[in-house]
Amino acid sequence: MPAVTMTAVAREAGVSVSTVSHVVNGTRTVAARTRADVLEAMHRLGFSYEGVTRSLAAGATPTIGVALPMSANPFLHELRAGIEVEALRQGLSVIGSDTGEDEQREERAVANLLAHHINGLVIVPTAGWEDGALRMLRGRPVPFVVLDRLQSLAVDQVVVENEASAASLVDHLLALGHRRIAVIGGIEGLTTTAERLRGYAVAHQRHNVPVDQSLIFDGGSTEMQGRRAMLKILALPQRPTAVFVCNDSMTLGALRALQEEGLQVPRDLALVAFDDLPWADVVEPRITAAAQPSFAMGARAVQLLRRRMHNADAPSQVLRLQAEITHRTSCGCSPPG
Repeated sequence: MPAVTMTAVAREAGVSVSTVSHVVNGTRTVAARTRADVLEAMHRLGFSYEGVTRSLAAGATPTIGVALPMSANPFLHELRAGIEVEALRQGLSVIGSDTGEDEQREERAVANLLAHHINGLVIVPTAGWEDGALRMLRGRPVPFVVLDRLQSLAVDQVVVENEASAASLVDHLLALGHRRIAVIGGIEGLTTTAERLRGYAVAHQRHNVPVDQSLIFDGGSTEMQGRRAMLKILALPQRPTAVFVCNDSMTLGALRALQEEGLQVPRDLALVAFDDLPWADVVEPRITAAAQPSFAMGARAVQLLRRRMHNADAPSQVLRLQAEITHRTSCGCSPPG
């Protein structure tokens, strides 16, 4: 039976061949719904890669492990999809483990993956991984790549440009005239949280607006805690006029809190968010957001890991990918033409 081509996948999914190529190679961000259509078409048609065929013919398929907190966060699912598609292209098998954002569970997960004799590891580290998973990895010859959360280590890493993107979102609110802007931050101790909060502060400095510490709230990176943080914001004696939410799960919780209180965005409170929810441009209000190239991040992590597996002495690289700011209506602007 002849091999299924990208052209056949494109025809099945109703997209261009270049779009299929971007999904396969992680070379450009593709809309979540379009990517899902392409992946489904690949599965239906039995699309395969030459890399896999070569590896099987050689009698062995190298295996990489993936350790990340597989919550309901769409960003993390996109990361995992990028890892799996690129691994397939590279002729690698993937086994994964959910760390649950808990350093002890993460340590057990990494130990289990190492026991399966993986050839490499991609990890989204927890806030407390230094004394557990990292210590274990340092004592093994297995190469690893850090994904999403920048670390002060001379290892391969793939992260997004958090500070500048966060600053751009808050800059936009300040340019619209807002002077009391609350922020709902993520898990304390994560570099993503620290960088996005720095971006919030940088934007205020640019506009000569003092940062009000009473407007900084901990959202714990979850929907439930994001909802609680928004309820606290709404209970302030002097309510802010805008809020910056630092990830997609917390954004969903914040929107639920606003709905419960009978408030509307942006009429009662302007809102911008880090991470672009899959439905951000089809619901009202349409969410102004910084979209991370999550699929591409996962794919690039596998590429760095494959390189490290072939050359253990190669110099380490830190890749910072740019987020894309999409202005919609939740910030109070008119819909884009």
